[in-house]
Amino acid sequence: MTTKDVRHHILATAEQIISHKGFSAVGINELLRAANVPKGSFYHYFASKEAFGVALLKHYFDDYIDQLTQLFAADTNHPEQPLISYCQQWQHTQSCQSLTHRCLVVKLAAEVSDLSEAMRQVLNDGMQAIIEVLAGALSKTQIMQQLPGHPSAEQLAQRIYQLWLGASLQAKVYHSDEPFELAMATTQSWLQLA
Repeated sequence: MTTKDVRHHILATAEQIISHKGFSAVGINELLRAANVPKGSFYHYFASKEAFGVALLKHYFDDYIDQLTQLFAADTNHPEQPLISYCQQWQHTQSCQSLTHRCLVVKLAAEVSDLSEAMRQVLNDGMQAIIEVLAGALSKTQIMQQLPGHPSAEQLAQRIYQLWLGASLQAKVYHSDEPFELAMATTQSWLQLA
């Protein structure tokens, strides 16, 4: 395995563990055991656990933005459909029944924002990048001109993203997918698809 492959393997392994346990609850030894990588290797790739956390979040957002961009690049006669597909995918991966693909933003935002300014900044930048991609998708539709008060694509993208983040937190607390159902109904009404 090349250096890049080992680093990627550590980050991919860590994403699965940390998305379930959180950042502070997971030690470096646990990550390296799970990745089957010697301890000395960690400090070859990351100067500290905080630097590792920054790299983990950047890795997560890079993958997420790539997937989102591909989804919204799909050629469709109904430009609203990729937005609904995005929400459906969110609900599927963040559902109480889902054991994989947990959202690192939902898991780590409150935990690390007060612990690490560097990690908070990556979260901020990543969230803004997601909102920009959503806004780009929204601007391809006729929705913006039809909404009362004509919010900008950026404002509606912000609302949708905040709605789904909040639904994810409530679903975790409630152990119920009902918040996602409400979020979907609200999103559809905003997109005038209900």
